[in-house]
This record gives sequence, structure tokens and C-alpha cells, in this order.
Amino acid sequence: MIIWLICVLGCALVFTIIGIYAYRLKTPMHFYSGIKVSPDEISDIRSYNQANGLMWIFYSIWFWISGPLICISLTAAMVILILGCTVGIIGLVYSYRKIYNRYSVKTR
Repeated sequence: MIIWLICVLGCALVFTIIGIYAYRLKTPMHFYSGIKVSPDEISDIRSYNQANGLMWIFYSIWFWISGPLICISLTAAMVILILGCTVGIIGLVYSYRKIYNRYSVKTR
């Protein structure tokens, strides 16, 4: 149980830190590794980064819930974690695309 808590809450903390970092960043936050978002691509960098940061913070909720839930039910904790790692990642990609399209200069 302690290993579960360390791993899951560690992931939750990493995703929360990414969210806070993105929220405060002055240049556009990227989503995919290795792909940079140019400031020229984004119409409102501050709002874009705030939306990006909130996306990551909301994603971390799956992990914040799953960690302590193991004390109540192993099955429920595993279901929440699996949903976060499957449905949650699909939600991240979908959310990021909406955020990028909303603040992209190309779509305006």
C-alpha cells in the first residue's frame, strides 16, 4: 500500500507541478515532447498557458483520488488509476487540441 501511495501520489504531484509551471509560464507551453509552440502561433499566450495549466491540474485529480482510495478499496483505486491512464490521456489530447485551436492564430 505504501508503494502504491508513493508512486501514484508522486505522479499526481508531477502533473500538478506541470500544471502550475504551465499556468505561470511566459512563453507558450508545449504539449507533445519535442514540439515547440512558437509565440507567433498563439493569440493570447497568458490565457493559452492558463488553460494548459488547468488541463494538467485537472488531469492530476485522477491520481490524487486514486492514491488515498487504496486505503478504502484496492479495486476502486485501480479502476480510477486505469481510467486516468486511458480515458484521462485521451481527454488530455482532446483538451489540448481544443485549447490550441482556440488560441491559435491560424484558426482566427
